[in-house]
Amino acid sequence: MEEKKVVKFKKEEFAIKEYIKSSLGKGRISRVKIEYTPVGEKIIVSTTKPGLIIGRKGEKIGSLTEVLKKRFKLENPHINIEEIKKPEFDAQIMADDIALKLEKFGPLKFKVIAYRALQSIINAGALGVEIRLSGKLPSSRARTWRFAQGYLKKTGDSAKVVDRAQSIAQTKPGTVGVKVSILSPHAVLKDKIVIDDSLISKLKSNLTNIDSVEKDAEKRKPVKKTRRKK
Repeated sequence: MEEKKVVKFKKEEFAIKEYIKSSLGKGRISRVKIEYTPVGEKIIVSTTKPGLIIGRKGEKIGSLTEVLKKRFKLENPHINIEEIKKPEFDAQIMADDIALKLEKFGPLKFKVIAYRALQSIINAGALGVEIRLSGKLPSSRARTWRFAQGYLKKTGDSAKVVDRAQSIAQTKPGTVGVKVSILSPHAVLKDKIVIDDSLISKLKSNLTNIDSVEKDAEKRKPVKKTRRKK
């Protein structure tokens, strides 16, 4: 019974997130978080365009709050807007942007769209990026195209800091899947080694210490006496 309740709760939460994303518009919302507090439900919406989401005098937020109360039976929802200042480092925003451009300009220009998105992310300062497009591009037979540049971890603990997202573009030939992976310059990599002046000086001091220890060890070695032949 407990498992059924958890599954039902998660399905309702997923439905709320999908409704918020679809109502506010594709390409504007990165992610939606729901936090449950004693006062009510706190809904955090991450977006690059907070003005369009809030509306004039908060009209859109007010109407969305009423829908969440009536349709999803939320007691006291509070919607907070979180602005994304660097959309180039947000994988969901970039994936939705590529999908929207594919729908607008058509799948024949997929290479131009992908390379421009790739270059804008790298120019913003990202350490690495990978874009994968899957679908009928450009022929009638479905295949996968990969566009990548920079350094991107795919395994181990360092791969967890890579921001990954996916989106769907509905084009005339068919559905195109978009996957974007971005390694932000602000990500903390545990296996990253920065070679600077302080590290070089430490290495030099360690080498001199090792040399001095080896010389002392050679001096302390006992001298073997050789017997003379009679």
